[in-house]
Amino acid sequence: MKRAIPVVVLSIAGLVPIWRYEPSIGGTTSTTEAASTPSASSSSSGSGSSSGTVVKGTTVTTEKGPVQVQVTFEGDKISAVKMLQQPNHPQTTAAVPKLIAETLEAQSADIDTVSGATITTEGYKESLQAAIDANAEAAAASPSPSASASTASAAQTVDGSAVNTEKGTVQVQVTFEGDKISAVKMLQQPNHPQTTAAVPKLIAETLEAQSADIDTVSGATITTEGYKESLQAAIDAKG
Repeated sequence: MKRAIPVVVLSIAGLVPIWRYEPSIGGTTSTTEAASTPSASSSSSGSGSSSGTVVKGTTVTTEKGPVQVQVTFEGDKISAVKMLQQPNHPQTTAAVPKLIAETLEAQSADIDTVSGATITTEGYKESLQAAIDANAEAAAASPSPSASASTASAAQTVDGSAVNTEKGTVQVQVTFEGDKISAVKMLQQPNHPQTTAAVPKLIAETLEAQSADIDTVSGATITTEGYKESLQAAIDAKG
């Protein structure tokens, strides 16, 4: 009996690896995406590119199932496309990489229908076009920071000093576009018929001369002097 014990132990040890072995069962589902190079299309469950503007297209219900794309834009350029929803069908699975590759090449939803996947193609194109339209609308509503800065710096409004005269206070506001005087507005002026008649002439001469070196309007000498002083102060403040 003592000799039989080691044999039994070895037999049990040999069976352990067999009992511990389990065959792997099951599979995974994946979404399909591609980067800016058509040949880089792949199947992956990961998210799309984190750079650029990411826009989701509408969910399009088809006979085969819902179709929805997610598009990454770098400016107006389509840099990546990812399927968020697609029919669980072999023909769709085979068609999606082709649709994405054509999209990246065409840079639009104007692409050919993939043979054998007409329904999926139509849903894909509709969702893609919705994403393209949404990106265009967002870009139009939000001009680039450089464009906004350019617009803001294009015009500058400066108030001249308030000059007290015998007739009343005179003060002008000048709008500059760069170094050019593009507009002049009276903020304060004497309530007098001669002043009222003189102001349009003073402004017209200012826009022509592009300076405070203008002639005195007959009958409105006091107002003219106050106007020129306030105007020069605005020009000096502009620098």
